[in-house]
Amino acid sequence: MKLYQQHLERPAMPTVTLRLPNVKEETDERPKKCPHCDGEIFQRWGAVKKPVKDTIFHTVKVYRYHCCSCRHSFRHYPAGIDRANQTQRLRKLAALGWVLGLSLRGAAILFAAFGVDISHMSVWRDTQEEALKLRRARMWQPVRVLGLDGAYVRGWGETQPVLVAVDLGNGKPITVGYVNEYDPQAVRKWLEPLVQRLGVSVIVSDDLHSYRIVAQQLDLEHQVCQFHVRRWVGRTLRQLHKKVPEEWLWVVEEVQQMIAELPQDGSSRLFELWKQVGVQKRVRDQPRTPLDQLRNLLIRLSESWKSYCTFYYQPEVPWTNNGTEQAIGRMKVRGKSVRGYKTWEGMQAGLMLSGNGIA
Repeated sequence: MKLYQQHLERPAMPTVTLRLPNVKEETDERPKKCPHCDGEIFQRWGAVKKPVKDTIFHTVKVYRYHCCSCRHSFRHYPAGIDRANQTQRLRKLAALGWVLGLSLRGAAILFAAFGVDISHMSVWRDTQEEALKLRRARMWQPVRVLGLDGAYVRGWGETQPVLVAVDLGNGKPITVGYVNEYDPQAVRKWLEPLVQRLGVSVIVSDDLHSYRIVAQQLDLEHQVCQFHVRRWVGRTLRQLHKKVPEEWLWVVEEVQQMIAELPQDGSSRLFELWKQVGVQKRVRDQPRTPLDQLRNLLIRLSESWKSYCTFYYQPEVPWTNNGTEQAIGRMKVRGKSVRGYKTWEGMQAGLMLSGNGIA
């Protein structure tokens, strides 16, 4: 009885529901309007048996109609059927199999076990079609908070730089650009039309200088990922703790506490600390002293402090860029499993689908 009660108290496993297009063997509805002239009066003009590739049906019945207005004839397909020889359900399943980790040939072999003969290139075309649908669906959806991060993916024999844009409201990729994130001009040229089309007002990124420059040029709010800030600032402070004179260690410790607590008045306090740490004369061409390094850190943090605390007055803005990094993680895993992309179009389609996940 005790084991039974413990079993009942365990949390339920999450359930994933996949919605596939419905496929009918024959339609029982007449067309609403003519695809050529929008006419509404038709005459049935015969029927044909159309062979299709599907896990259930092998043929479907398609009716032809004659428009009484423009005299054109056209086909009226059942649900889940179009001009392609694969049903919409099969194309969706092929793309889903690739997203879940199957290779192109592996997906083709899997469908062959169910009596469906498709080539590996058909699977690749299905994945590209699904990625194109994703890009079109998100092309005009408004996005207020946009996550940006660079990634490096194997393609056409070398590691290629890409820039990923993710809607941090739902964690879904918006688009992928063939852009080097270290080039501010290239980032702005790629990002500016995206900001104007989607209505972006806040970007979330790491502490790379190019993102700060572009955010200022495009008049965008900027939230720097706190994970990156705490990592590089913490590493710098640990090094300075071993080098600076003992009478200045309290400054290092105060900065450590400020990074942990993120007070809203941190910028002014850091500027006061910068003025207190005196400037030391140094010989030309000599490396900077630990106090010089501490002063440079203080003024850099003071000037960038606002971008560390944007989430204070923008409730929908996350304080990390984890949503973008999770999408990039899925992209990298898929990029390794395909052993490198051959074209940019293929890479863009593959990254969009893999970054989107199962949903």
